[in-house]
Amino acid sequence: MNFDQAIRLTEILLSISLIQQSFEHKSSFSNEKRHFIPRIIFSLLLLLGISTKWVLLILLILGLLILNRFQGPYNGGCDRMTLLILCCLNFIHFTQNLLLQEIAFLYLALQVTMSYFIAGWVKITNPDWRSGQALKDIFHFSAYPASEAIRSLKEHPNFLFMLSWFTILIEFLFPLAFFSKVILYIALGLVFSFHLGNTLLFGFNRFLWIWLAAYPSLIWLQGKIQVLVNYN
Repeated sequence: MNFDQAIRLTEILLSISLIQQSFEHKSSFSNEKRHFIPRIIFSLLLLLGISTKWVLLILLILGLLILNRFQGPYNGGCDRMTLLILCCLNFIHFTQNLLLQEIAFLYLALQVTMSYFIAGWVKITNPDWRSGQALKDIFHFSAYPASEAIRSLKEHPNFLFMLSWFTILIEFLFPLAFFSKVILYIALGLVFSFHLGNTLLFGFNRFLWIWLAAYPSLIWLQGKIQVLVNYN
């Protein structure tokens, strides 16, 4: 995947994520709708590739206005990742220097990689995660909507132990995925399944789409690394 293809795919996936996020506010207060309805419109323009440069700038401004409206990233990591991708894409489109553009995209890829690695590091240093107790508590006490069948998983400690270590390892070892394209695709499939599981179990649907929007930067970076390795 070359640089231009990766950028365009990022824009398409970002637009889908923004539309999905914004539709959650279709029944909200009027002072929220005035931010999210325009975001849907401009996200559609981004999806279609119309005036991309200026649409991205407007989407960034809307993102900052939403940040001010809720006095911070009310959806945590999802909102931070959304703004990060918007900032990187704006920098790329408003900068003519290819090296600086690639550095901005590299920064996005490194931030995504570190988000997984740090999450894995936090879990692996936590004895409750290593034993499976943390997941038991999540299924038992979580305030997020989950059926009784899902909550009953707390009664299966061996399964929770294996699921804990599956989560820990795919996050902690994620940086090693850049050794080859095949390994990276497998790793992306695993972390995508992790986000998909969280979506199906707890309704964390925002994380699924916005992290997916950052994956083209990882695929592009692996390609750059492979070229450097083959050159040497």
